Amino acid sequence: MDKLLAGKTVSVTEEGFMTEFSQWDRSIADAIAAENDVTLSARHWEVIDYIQTEYKNDAPLSIRKIGKSGVVDIKEFYQLFPVAPLKTATKIAGIPKPVSCI
Repeated sequence: MDKLLAGKTVSVTEEGFMTEFSQWDRSIADAIAAENDVTLSARHWEVIDYIQTEYKNDAPLSIRKIGKSGVVDIKEFYQLFPVAPLKTATKIAGIPKPVSCI
């Protein structure tokens, strides 16, 4: 289905995860973050960059893996993305819902 984000039409799943990573940009990330009550800071962008790099390398994501990444620990990850951290972070990063998310 299509959704209007930051003035652009993007393809998303019923849960709001983007289906075409090539449509993602920072303005879309800001719009998704706003919908999820997250204001993106430099720390958020570091985590988003890490998540996107892992996605591009076909590496499966989990909260445990992010906590061991050296980019952010689990406590800070939950502070940055308080509600459903992995789902919210991956949605903002413009990648499909991780298999480890329910």
